Amino acid sequence: MTLRLYIPRDAAAVACGADEVAAALQVAAIARNLDVEIVRNGSRGLAWLEPLVELVTPEGRIGYGPAEPEDAESLIAAFAGDGAHRLRVGRPEELPFLKRQTRLTFARVGIVDPRDLDDYRAHGGLKGLEKAIALGPAGIIEEVTKSGLRGRGGAGFPTGIKWKTVADARGERKYIVCNADEGDSGTFADRMLMEGDPFCLIEGMAIAGIATGAAKGFVYIRSEYPHAIAAMNAAVDKARRAGVLGPAVLGSAHGFDMEVRVGAGAYVCGEETSLLESLEGRRGTVRAKPPLPAHKGLFGMPTVINNVLSLATVPVILADGAEAYRDFGMGRSRGTMPIQLAGNLNYGGLFETAFGITLGQLVDEIGGGCFTGRPIRAVQVGGPLGAYFPRELFDTPFDYEAFAARDGLIGHGGIVVFDDSVDMRHQARFAMAFCAVESCGKCTPCRIGSTRGAETIDKIIAGRDVARNIAIVEDLCQTMKFGSLCALGGFTPYPVLSAIRHFPEDFHRTPQRVAAE
Repeated sequence: MTLRLYIPRDAAAVACGADEVAAALQVAAIARNLDVEIVRNGSRGLAWLEPLVELVTPEGRIGYGPAEPEDAESLIAAFAGDGAHRLRVGRPEELPFLKRQTRLTFARVGIVDPRDLDDYRAHGGLKGLEKAIALGPAGIIEEVTKSGLRGRGGAGFPTGIKWKTVADARGERKYIVCNADEGDSGTFADRMLMEGDPFCLIEGMAIAGIATGAAKGFVYIRSEYPHAIAAMNAAVDKARRAGVLGPAVLGSAHGFDMEVRVGAGAYVCGEETSLLESLEGRRGTVRAKPPLPAHKGLFGMPTVINNVLSLATVPVILADGAEAYRDFGMGRSRGTMPIQLAGNLNYGGLFETAFGITLGQLVDEIGGGCFTGRPIRAVQVGGPLGAYFPRELFDTPFDYEAFAARDGLIGHGGIVVFDDSVDMRHQARFAMAFCAVESCGKCTPCRIGSTRGAETIDKIIAGRDVARNIAIVEDLCQTMKFGSLCALGGFTPYPVLSAIRHFPEDFHRTPQRVAAE
């Protein structure tokens, strides 16, 4: 009897003990004289069930989790037919958290072996690239434009317009740069995709190269993502040997190759021009714009810079057609968004759904409320520079324009939940202190404004001239918002001002002593 098991090698699962569980299951199977084949897949994104072990059966894959090494013997016994097991959760796709999703970008994540190109092909991989080759550059750009795809890195800029700009630009060479410098709090979608379906990103970048005339691509990954770096390097090597990358992509007249570059983990390198500086071997500092990277980017050449999720969504758009993708969503926000649920929640993880679901549905229904059992007080959407929303705004649809209308940001789709024990003064101070630490220092509003902001909020916490100091903080925020060179300084006011606006009672609490940093 041969058992075929799927156990994630995703970083989150590994952190929860997936490697130890896999080893223990191997030993337990040998003790029973059973053959076992263990496939190290990506995570399905159900964080509370990791490590999730899946057994292949005639009825499909059956999940068991969260597993620990001590469960190995009893799990193997159950797999061999000795009875049910207490960790059995059934078919993962039937669990409410997965059943309510519309998985397009993440359709294969958790399903395929991320190191197996044949498995990728068997699950629909490379169909988008084949269609792209048949359509040609102009046809590709038309499809991407019609789909309504917008940047998934934060700004929400239309992808088709960016690609056409680069395609029309003059240059000896052109480049595709994937921004995988995922650094927002509560975000992990880029990492999950690179670890669980790396060929999808490679396919998307190759399509972008054909569309714009770029023959070279770079994936810029932060050094804190060793598993993603390893997965991408392995996938790039296999894709090159299989002819997916190289001088003749899938035997066509189009050439495209790519490589992985590792950044040192500076938050500001998530900003596209700082990323370019780092790629060119310099310290990551913001460039003044114009010129835009689409005209003068990497090494002074026209460059497409897209987020992982933007590029990884392109293959499904090409494979199924622009209209099929555009059918999902609302308003100008078309398609689906991989939303990352984190913080004080019962059910954290990756939830991909069409734009339009409300914030309240995401945190109350999908996330299951606070694991502490206390009421939810605040939700931060869009990373450390996103606004804090109170329950009164939980009816806000997950949509770029709807969030902007309420002075918020979708950003990279990260949601962090706080219960009623949170002190919003300290959250506001954290935003200023974070900006002060991560600032590249090139512009005064960001470099000095954030430092003075943290100092002034310290005075508020200490109860010193509260009304006057709140006014100073608000004035600083306006200067940073409109005077900073990039979004680091420009977006820091969002969490600060939203904390003051929606939670004013916290800023008039009994004075506290501020601990020296």
